[in-house]
Amino acid sequence: MSPGKLAAQQMMSECGIDDPTSIPLDLIVYGRGATLIEKPLSNSEGRIVFGKTKAIITVNSDISYEGKRRFVIAHELGHFELHRNLILVHNDTDATLEYFKNGHQETEANEFASEVLMPEKLFKAECKGNKFGPDLLRHLAERFQTSLTSTVYKYFELGDHPICLFYSFNNQIKYWKRPEEYPHYINDRTKLPPPEDSVAAEFFNEQKIYRKEDSKQQIWKSTWFELKSWENDNDFRFYEYCIITPKYNTVLSVVWEELK
Repeated sequence: MSPGKLAAQQMMSECGIDDPTSIPLDLIVYGRGATLIEKPLSNSEGRIVFGKTKAIITVNSDISYEGKRRFVIAHELGHFELHRNLILVHNDTDATLEYFKNGHQETEANEFASEVLMPEKLFKAECKGNKFGPDLLRHLAERFQTSLTSTVYKYFELGDHPICLFYSFNNQIKYWKRPEEYPHYINDRTKLPPPEDSVAAEFFNEQKIYRKEDSKQQIWKSTWFELKSWENDNDFRFYEYCIITPKYNTVLSVVWEELK
């Protein structure tokens, strides 16, 4: 088990909390001995400052989405629990909060936040028996009061259905991830634009954002994956769902296969 997840589970056990939505996250922070402040921050979403015995966590009050606010708080709490003897002052931006990265401490803080907000046992129970798709992701995000992005990463880790993730910024693929032993080979397009026939490309090239009811778009296997010489695109059913953040010009593509 990762250090971040283990630390989160230990903290929740010590606090006697089974469901993180049953108690305000702010109270958990106070109960652990940190002070939480919300105020406008420039070029930062969260900050933690350590003193000799106390720590001050500051969250950008301009964050408009409650799910993101909760993740930032939990992320900074992760630094408090895991790194109090390693750093004095630390600022977090959207880059450090991105779940694909960003170095040892950021990975641990992200894993901590994910487990605090979406405990493994509860998350698995909520997924069980439900068909994967955008509606399930929205349900999970509402259930755990989390952002869709953090919910997708948690589902990638614990969900019942294998999914692949592609993260693009400014019309360039920055990272991608597929499950271990996934049967389809990904055409590596890191540092290249998304495939022309992808949903991600529709946003970057045409600023197209599908309505909620149309957000599950069927694509070819060959859009994101290698099509073997003996295979036919018509024999597969692949779909792409994009979580788009126009403010930051980012797209998180969720791609999955449904068997015929």
